[in-house]
Amino acid sequence: MNNSKTDSRDSSRSSWPEQLVEVFVFLFLIVPSMVLSFFAVKQGTLSFALVAFATIIRDLALVSLILFFLWRNGEHVNRIGWKLKNIWKEVALGIGLYIPLLFATGFFENALRVAGFSEPSTPLPSFLAAKDTVQFLLAIALVAVIALAEETIFRGYLILRLKAITGNTLMAALLSAALFSLGHGYEGSAGVVTVGFMGLVFAFVYMWRQNLVAPIVMHFLQDFIGIVLLPWLGKG
Repeated sequence: MNNSKTDSRDSSRSSWPEQLVEVFVFLFLIVPSMVLSFFAVKQGTLSFALVAFATIIRDLALVSLILFFLWRNGEHVNRIGWKLKNIWKEVALGIGLYIPLLFATGFFENALRVAGFSEPSTPLPSFLAAKDTVQFLLAIALVAVIALAEETIFRGYLILRLKAITGNTLMAALLSAALFSLGHGYEGSAGVVTVGFMGLVFAFVYMWRQNLVAPIVMHFLQDFIGIVLLPWLGKG
């Protein structure tokens, strides 16, 4: 009985060609909308609330799709780093690692700009800026969902699948970081490369810890400062 159950579970797992098809389907869902970020600065009719709600719904839907893929393949969620063991230790680690990351990314982006990489041609798009108390509360929810969803997508899921496809962990991390950077075209080429660098750091932390908690915390702090804290201080 146990052997037949194990055989059934093993046979339900996808081969690497099937995983390749799965990844292509998934990337077809997310990459076109991410590439639109390069044209986002030209849009002036979007509102923060609309974009925030649309992003939250989209990201939760993508995470649900990943959970479906795992369920279909008989894989546990801990394969993508969803683990609660030692969670407070991982949270503290994420906070501690974010401090040097903040300085490193600032230095890295400045060096890119000095080297001739482009800056945003306009300030932060208006649809990414909260303007009142309700919108700031919505922004907090937004950055929390983004951190959870994007780390699940780009670190947990894509590294798992790209490693199976390429047979190389470093290549999987590099590819996931490159894909991660595509959604930041509005930040100029310096911002895109910097985001890719951050994605690679998140990937290394994830592969070191085999847990998504620390990268999620680091990602949340990065977005919280840029989308919530600095605009709020500027408003004051």
